[in-house]
Amino acid sequence: MLCRGIRGATTAARNTREAIIEATKELLLKMVKDNNVALQDIAAIWFTSTHDLNATFPATAIHAIGWPQLPVMCSHEMDVHGSLPRCIRILMMTNTDRSDENINHIFLNEAIKLQHAHYGAQNDEADK
Repeated sequence: MLCRGIRGATTAARNTREAIIEATKELLLKMVKDNNVALQDIAAIWFTSTHDLNATFPATAIHAIGWPQLPVMCSHEMDVHGSLPRCIRILMMTNTDRSDENINHIFLNEAIKLQHAHYGAQNDEADK
């Protein structure tokens, strides 16, 4: 069994505690469901958000789901001009027998735009 990362991203509708937790819960639950992850196989979860989301920590969503025992970390994304606003990203480290090719990375709401983008590609317009 290896520890592999599952990436996910979504956007919150507003900078409110409720909107951030709702968007984060939706993303977490879809990441777990689409990758058949058992709670005991989650090693840790790292949450990031853009600087325009500061009403609460996205990681507080794990309490709303009932996973308070998981180790988590929150931080802000780099403040890059032209990046997607109100964006929440998750890196879930899981112990799994799945190969990299069988990991389903999840992108919801406005973050669907990031699914096939490479870092930096989303900001090409800002450089013009």
